Amino acid sequence: MPTPARKSPHTPPPPRTPATYQRSVIDEFRANGGRVGGPSAGSALLLLTTTGARSGAAHTVPLGLVRHDGLLYVVASDLGADRHPAWYHNLLAHPLVRVDTGAGEFEAIAVPAEGDRRDRLFAHAVRVDSGYADHQARTARTLPVVVLAPATPDTPAAPDATERPGDQPASVEVTTLADKLVEVHRWLRAQLRHVRAEADAYFAARAAYEAREAYAGQGTYGGPGAEPPAPGLGLQLRQHCLAFCQTLQFHHTAEDGHVFPVVARHHPELRDTLERLGREHRTVARVHDALLALLADLGGADPQRFRTELARMSAELEAHLDHEEESLLPALAAVPWPPGR
Repeated sequence: MPTPARKSPHTPPPPRTPATYQRSVIDEFRANGGRVGGPSAGSALLLLTTTGARSGAAHTVPLGLVRHDGLLYVVASDLGADRHPAWYHNLLAHPLVRVDTGAGEFEAIAVPAEGDRRDRLFAHAVRVDSGYADHQARTARTLPVVVLAPATPDTPAAPDATERPGDQPASVEVTTLADKLVEVHRWLRAQLRHVRAEADAYFAARAAYEAREAYAGQGTYGGPGAEPPAPGLGLQLRQHCLAFCQTLQFHHTAEDGHVFPVVARHHPELRDTLERLGREHRTVARVHDALLALLADLGGADPQRFRTELARMSAELEAHLDHEEESLLPALAAVPWPPGR
């Protein structure tokens, strides 16, 4: 019987695929606090975790990190490939992402820059790393520039006396399920304020543009001296609105499927309250679906209708969050967080 051939110790290892190379960079990044060797040694990197547009699964990729004018952003260059990378499609579908810079991790809302703003940020990226210019030269597509804005806004060092529990700073230590509920509610309230402010800015800019067009007698974009309405504001509004709606839906699904049944078992006196909160979830969901439908045609959306839906949703959500905190915080204060703590 022939003896199996022995593998030479000098046989080179099989070539690494892009996926295995990415995995090795991710592992090295996490093991060394953001520092890596090899071709990426000395580069400013981050890890971006997106949610799959179709799968819903988490996907992490290492990317070049660029900072400018207080912004942190990435370029969807994919070495100059002719198609946008998968992570870019993911963040358009699910704008809430997770960012690891090596120095710390945070949730962010990913907003692609547009127009002159995109061009200015890309020009700075090229000054930092000329490789981006090479990547752009290889493809006919315009390389997207994606700003990663922290999802939790800055808050005062101490809460104001008039603040509700859900408005308190994110720095409060979360040790109970009540604390966690307050943290999520605070995020939702802040994002809702952000969405309303961006809606006002977008529609004000659109109205100003339409007024200029009417004055110039132009029926379409591109008339003498005319500019597109508020470059980037529409996409900013879309991304923040999507992030808010998706987080709200996830939060209510988790409450209905996991939190409320447990609370009902241990606190039967709260059953009627929990049933009412569940009905409120369904009401808010209907309004949120109507808002998403408006968002799908933002360019042609009626400003008054959009604002009316947003104001109605805001009022119902604020009342719901207030009622939920008043009813549940005492019971949830006895439940440790995270589970098993």
